[in-house]
Amino acid sequence: MKVAVLGTGMVGKAIATKLVSLGHEVTMGSRSAGNEEASGWASEAGDRARHGTFADAAGAGDIVVNCTAGARSLDALRAAGEPNLAGKVLIDVANPLDFSHGMPPTLSVANTDSLGEQIQRAFPDAKVVKALNTMRCDVMVDPGRVPGEHDVFVCGDHEQAKREVRELLRSFGWADDSVIDLGAISSARGTEGYLLLWLRLWEALGTADLNIKVVR
Repeated sequence: MKVAVLGTGMVGKAIATKLVSLGHEVTMGSRSAGNEEASGWASEAGDRARHGTFADAAGAGDIVVNCTAGARSLDALRAAGEPNLAGKVLIDVANPLDFSHGMPPTLSVANTDSLGEQIQRAFPDAKVVKALNTMRCDVMVDPGRVPGEHDVFVCGDHEQAKREVRELLRSFGWADDSVIDLGAISSARGTEGYLLLWLRLWEALGTADLNIKVVR
């Protein structure tokens, strides 16, 4: 499968590297074709790794993964180009964190809206699925880093797209019964809001290798 990973930070590199290791062809997208982070990653990741602009990556991918900083995600996706996103599964991993007042951050979108919903409204022909945004990137691609059973959430308005994301999560090592479908993309309000608690847990426990289990 051909996958576009938008973003050159820790999250983008972790997901892109995992995808390459699973045999996918991955294009990492950034604002400029000569981005040093993207080109450095591609040179280390092997023959199935490429890099280019946001538009280059989105155009090449069958699936697009948004790993950009939440405050800049909409601009990055506009640069990727609506035609390059139309009809494709767009996995949104980003969170709308606002660091303008220092640490810990607040949310720039909350309560009555979410970044996931904003992306779906801005790109109505894309199939947006919010997933993996409730944990550190190392855990996203290697759930075994956290002992025991724990959960990952998905939400979106397109059932087939969520099924495809489930398959991808399974390849990352997530068990079927650990994937909880929260329903429509409006549920991203909850998963994005959880980041406020997750950041406090990281601070209190002194580690980001943590996750939650829904006990029923």
